[in-house]
Amino acid sequence: MAEAHQAVGFRTSLTSDGAEVELSAPVLQEIYLSGLRSWKRHLSRFWLVRFWEPITTFSGNFDVCSRDPFSYFSLAHFRDPQPHLLRPRPSLCFSPCRGGQHHGLRGVLAAALFASCLWGTLIFTLHVALRLLLSYHGWLLEPHGAMSSPTKTWLALVRIFSGRHPMLFSYQRSLPRQPVPSVQDTVRKYLESVRPVLSDEDFDWTAVLAQEFLRLQASLLQWYLRLKSWWASNYVSDWWEEFVYLRSRNPLMVNSNYYMMDFLYVTPTPLQAARAGNAVHALLLYRHRLNRQEIPPTLLMGMRPLCSAQYEKIFNTTRIPGVQKDYIRHLHDSQHVAVFHRGRFFRVGTHSRNSLLSPRALEQQFQRILDDPSPACPHEEHLAALTAAPRGTWAQVRTSLKTQAAEALEAVEGAAFFVSLDAEPAGLTREDPAASLDAYAHALLAGRGHDRWFDKSFTLIVFSNGKLGLSVEHSWADCPISGHMWEFTLATECFQLGYSTDGHCKGHPDPTLPRPQRLQWDLPDQIHSSISLALRGAKILSENVDCHVFPFSLFGKSFIRRCHLSSDSFIQIALQLAHFRDRGQFCLTYESAMTRLFLEGRTETVRSCTREACNFVRAMEDKEKTDPQCLALFRVAVDKHQALLKAAMSGQGVDRHLFALYVVSRFLHLQSPFLTQVHSEQWQLSTSQIPVQQMHLFDVHNYPDYVSSGGGFGPADDHGYGVSYIFMGDDMITFHISSKKSSTKTDSHRLGQHIEDALLDVASLFQAGQHFKRRFRGSGKEDSRHRCGFLSRQAGASKTSMTSTYF
Repeated sequence: MAEAHQAVGFRTSLTSDGAEVELSAPVLQEIYLSGLRSWKRHLSRFWLVRFWEPITTFSGNFDVCSRDPFSYFSLAHFRDPQPHLLRPRPSLCFSPCRGGQHHGLRGVLAAALFASCLWGTLIFTLHVALRLLLSYHGWLLEPHGAMSSPTKTWLALVRIFSGRHPMLFSYQRSLPRQPVPSVQDTVRKYLESVRPVLSDEDFDWTAVLAQEFLRLQASLLQWYLRLKSWWASNYVSDWWEEFVYLRSRNPLMVNSNYYMMDFLYVTPTPLQAARAGNAVHALLLYRHRLNRQEIPPTLLMGMRPLCSAQYEKIFNTTRIPGVQKDYIRHLHDSQHVAVFHRGRFFRVGTHSRNSLLSPRALEQQFQRILDDPSPACPHEEHLAALTAAPRGTWAQVRTSLKTQAAEALEAVEGAAFFVSLDAEPAGLTREDPAASLDAYAHALLAGRGHDRWFDKSFTLIVFSNGKLGLSVEHSWADCPISGHMWEFTLATECFQLGYSTDGHCKGHPDPTLPRPQRLQWDLPDQIHSSISLALRGAKILSENVDCHVFPFSLFGKSFIRRCHLSSDSFIQIALQLAHFRDRGQFCLTYESAMTRLFLEGRTETVRSCTREACNFVRAMEDKEKTDPQCLALFRVAVDKHQALLKAAMSGQGVDRHLFALYVVSRFLHLQSPFLTQVHSEQWQLSTSQIPVQQMHLFDVHNYPDYVSSGGGFGPADDHGYGVSYIFMGDDMITFHISSKKSSTKTDSHRLGQHIEDALLDVASLFQAGQHFKRRFRGSGKEDSRHRCGFLSRQAGASKTSMTSTYF
């Protein structure tokens, strides 16, 4: 998502004075420390949670083995030997032998040694076998909807070795490591990706630089990467987090953070405190399940487990600013949330006698904050604008703040998450649906510049009319992780917790609860000017963002499936057509793809502007080309995009490999004109799909409006666009577009109209989709300002029996 902006700017973080000092360390030392950090993470993650499970189970069976070692071989003890399925026994002591039979100490020790060796060998064998199975990627390269016999056999073996009820982190030790691609293949793919956007002269020069790089430097840099891939968990992810995110000195707001939206057409309750109470309770229920590993691991296509490492830092996490480099602070637990309302900060406890407060009790606490008439202290109202300032500036100011207001600062940074109770309403309105959605997106992405604590892992935003939203900091994890949490939250607070007929949370208030604690900030005078300066910069940055959100309801993924095409590839090629019509030229396009098939994998870039996509776009703009000719080119472009996407997911992408090579070259102080040119590229079109991962939590047939409308992010380039999209059910796609108002080359609303037209033009190439354009043109709704109103009337007529408020 917003990582494209950070990826463009990471070179500056490597050329600052502080970064040069840091990179003067020997590369072997850096690789050694990277591996050391990996092993520490493994130990902290699995020592208590995973190591003791087989130990306790073995001790429960120890009496059997001590009396008769051969009885340990009975089939009953081998029905399900996976460590995450073994159940602990209540006692670790040895059972007394029955029948008066006693074994000597030597026999007991021999039996214990034998059983321990047997247990360890079995567990190790299972993990190795599962890791070998998960290293197979042939299933990913097969045509959509088809499954070969080897893949069916592989899937059966994976299910057998995975056990019956895997927990969230059950697969972590069995996931393969991300492979280092061949440097020759990476350079070849890179040259292929830039050919459509470079002139002949520029491409020839780039090819010369590439050949020089392969001849002089590539083999040495590749050797270091292979060494790191053997020693560390992932050869690129820790450097990606450090250099792309934590070393970036740009403000987090707009540049790095992203947002998630509420239901589009319904609001379960108009009461702000009630919605906050249910939402906070649902989030804490998710944390409880996360701590107990009761969240099932994500399975790609229902069969291939993905890495779950990023889930660890969802809660109790803050990005702490540093002068040269930030760091992520994660607490084991936190039993309060920090709340912001009308310029005041509060500490709200979430537990009472070690049990989670009920939704009604949390509503009571939030209502007390809303009813509190006390004014904000001088400069307290705009204090959070410092988190939207350049990171070096905020780091220096925070040093003084930590000295003068340590308790209040700790209450915010040590909170489970941040809650902002906004004084204004938001969301879709009947009067001006298009403008209201745009304002809603802008409020989530930037707010007023001083009402979000951008350092927190996420901020829950509750508007005065009960609408919800999230503002998410990007460094700790990628969008699918926060999206998974958000889906659970919306489904739980609406369908499971619910609301009474008067809109309040179910249950009864607790008058014995102490009132929320008002945080006191003793702000020194020298901080006042810094706050004013940060606020001025945040407002300039916020006011320069042009957000546009529109739902497209003429067709969705069900139609695309009937065309036997990938829904993501369909949208990506349509975006190429829309952008060409908007700018009159092709550009480098960034699409985020996940690499969580591997241990601690994060993302890879799919370069969607391919030669095949460009050929299709030119054919669509050529009036002499027939629909069958355009359709044939479209299918070729879709197939190419699918090949690139699968290559990226299987660790054979381009950009992360080139990024890691560049980092090694900087450690070695090697100047590479080729790598320098690669990382000076601008992504004028940055795209991302918001995945829907838990459709079983929603009833889309009876309540089609109760589906999240996705989220968005800022543009990666000052003259570019940021585009995200989500498939809402089977027949709707919601697009989120952003750009800079200061640019004369971009207009988010104009691109939105081009996207809609491109989707209709592409669909009309198929016989089954020709009626979409006739239906749209015949309805007289060509003006984009009427699209949301047209959809809102459809939503008002949809089947629902739940207590809710439309718009």
